[in-house]
Amino acid sequence: MDFSAILLSSGNGASTMDWKGLAVSALPIVAMVAAMFFLVIRPQKKKEKAEKLMRENLQIGDEILTIGGIYGRVISLKEDTIVIESKSDHSKLTIARWAMQQNLTVHDDVAKK
Repeated sequence: MDFSAILLSSGNGASTMDWKGLAVSALPIVAMVAAMFFLVIRPQKKKEKAEKLMRENLQIGDEILTIGGIYGRVISLKEDTIVIESKSDHSKLTIARWAMQQNLTVHDDVAKK
């Protein structure tokens, strides 16, 4: 009994079936990755882009809300920091730009975009 002849004869047909079977079994994984991209990653990127645009369009005099829940008015802008004045006792706070959650002042040029 010659096993090498059996392996060679069945090897050609079996290898093509293995690749087809592998492609079919990989299809659901590829579909799940695509779904994750459209349902999770893409909306997150859009949200980050909108937040970055909001922080770049910040102007002196804008009313803002920080991620810590502090309401204030912008009195100074620097590259990485913002100096705000609190509403209640007019104390000045220096916060990081990334700590700004929401701009409560509506500008005409931003609203049109």
